[in-house]
Amino acid sequence: MATVMATGPAIAAEQMLPVPVATIYAGDVIKPTMLREQAFPEGYRPRLPVADTAARAVGRIARRTLLPGETIPSIALEEAKLVTRGAPAVIVFEEHGVTISTVGTALANAAVNEAVNVRNAATGRVVQGIVQPDGRVRTGQP
Repeated sequence: MATVMATGPAIAAEQMLPVPVATIYAGDVIKPTMLREQAFPEGYRPRLPVADTAARAVGRIARRTLLPGETIPSIALEEAKLVTRGAPAVIVFEEHGVTISTVGTALANAAVNEAVNVRNAATGRVVQGIVQPDGRVRTGQP
């Protein structure tokens, strides 16, 4: 006599990934309300690396249109730019304990820790500095 064992359908583990709730357009800053978690099968492998948590996308800027219900490719996100081309920027020179501040005009967009050229408003000279978390552009050695 053969024994038959019946088992229920196997429940596959799912992975939760953030997806847009609605279309997010290039240039939009991603907010928490723009995302939701969606279940994908355990074996799901996107073609490109994707944001695996909402925290990796929130506060960043979409480089291209992101469609609702689709994963967010990592290359489609960029850091928010703190310095904007043509906008005033505070230039801070720091060296050997001396700090000098002035105002200039940014010649390019830049995010935190990126190099940017700024035209000094007082002298007209172009200086290069690194964007700080507070939006100032630091030149010289700390």
